[in-house]
Amino acid sequence: MRIETVKEENRIILKVEGRIDTNTSKEFQSELLLAFQKQNEVAADLKDVDYVSSAGLRAMLIAYKTAESKKGSFILRNVQGAVREVLNMSGFSKFIQIED
Repeated sequence: MRIETVKEENRIILKVEGRIDTNTSKEFQSELLLAFQKQNEVAADLKDVDYVSSAGLRAMLIAYKTAESKKGSFILRNVQGAVREVLNMSGFSKFIQIED
């Protein structure tokens, strides 16, 4: 997995590439929390992510709860096929904002 951090006006975008699984979810979570230390609005661009495990979902849940506690926002962008299906089946798409 590779993560590039980009600052956009009032939001930090994490451009993620690869898989978010047991081996990479801690790094993903750390990058999300680091972004929230700098900004209240964070987005994860998942255009180049083809797999998210339950460990990845956990990192997203922590990011969502962090955003809520800071009265900020956590958004997922460019969610592709299998990852969107996982978000829908797990119910995450009901509470995490997804932009195309």
